[in-house]
Amino acid sequence: MSEPTPRAAPAPAAFAPPSGRRTRTVLWHLLVAAVLVVVLYPVIWMLGTSFKPATEIVTSDRPWPLHWTSHNFPDGWHADPGVTFGRFFANSLTVSALAVAGTLVSCSLAAYAFSRLEFRGRSVMFAAMVATILLPYHVLIVPQYAIFKKLGWINTDLPLVAPKFLATEAFFIFLMVQFMRGIPREIDEAARLDGCGPYRTFLFVVLPLTRPALITSAIFSFLWTWNDFFTQLVYLNDTDKFTVPIGLSLFVDQTGMTSYGPMMAMSVLALLPVFLFFLAFQRLLVDGATSSGLKG
Repeated sequence: MSEPTPRAAPAPAAFAPPSGRRTRTVLWHLLVAAVLVVVLYPVIWMLGTSFKPATEIVTSDRPWPLHWTSHNFPDGWHADPGVTFGRFFANSLTVSALAVAGTLVSCSLAAYAFSRLEFRGRSVMFAAMVATILLPYHVLIVPQYAIFKKLGWINTDLPLVAPKFLATEAFFIFLMVQFMRGIPREIDEAARLDGCGPYRTFLFVVLPLTRPALITSAIFSFLWTWNDFFTQLVYLNDTDKFTVPIGLSLFVDQTGMTSYGPMMAMSVLALLPVFLFFLAFQRLLVDGATSSGLKG
């Protein structure tokens, strides 16, 4: 009598994806897609409204237009009889570029002092600087306005730019300090043996190695300054000095009537510099965020 042939062993469960895991994956993708639709819907509605005629904006709830028109863009560009919207774009670019330059120069110097130099009261001063991050911005508006008015800076770009050159952005200083603390101190000692003082060590050794943190700070500084509305509304009075966020508010007149089509068209144009800036430096932003402040 012959012996029975042994049956083949069943395949391990790891090689066959279980149906439960596949179901969770599908549900996760559906959830992500739903969140993406919710997040992008205002942008899609704004883009579609910029191409709608005025009568269709208030009568149709569809995000896309039934009758396409491009008249909103020239109407919005020349909405103000004295100043075109191009002036607002130039003002925003000037203020944003100067704010980025001031933030990078002043905050990198302050971060180098806190992270690499030894001086009395360094820990106390750093703790006080970090504590200012928790201070509400609106608390500072009145005393800052009084100081700038006494200096004669109201209705100029100086209140928007000058504080950036004085290392007032505690968040960026903290970000750079965390990154510089990760740089080996042996590099400083080697530079000192080669005859470099603190300033040359900072300029030629530490600063090039801090590039990811600098780029991250530049991106956030540009985005926050470009989209800032409240500060610019407080200090700017003349129309030819307005920036893009204040320029968009001009589409709402004193009677409460709003020119939705031109306002949405100019809002689309206002998003382009931010979108292109973020798209160009997206990879560097991720690298800087993962290797600087979040490192601890």
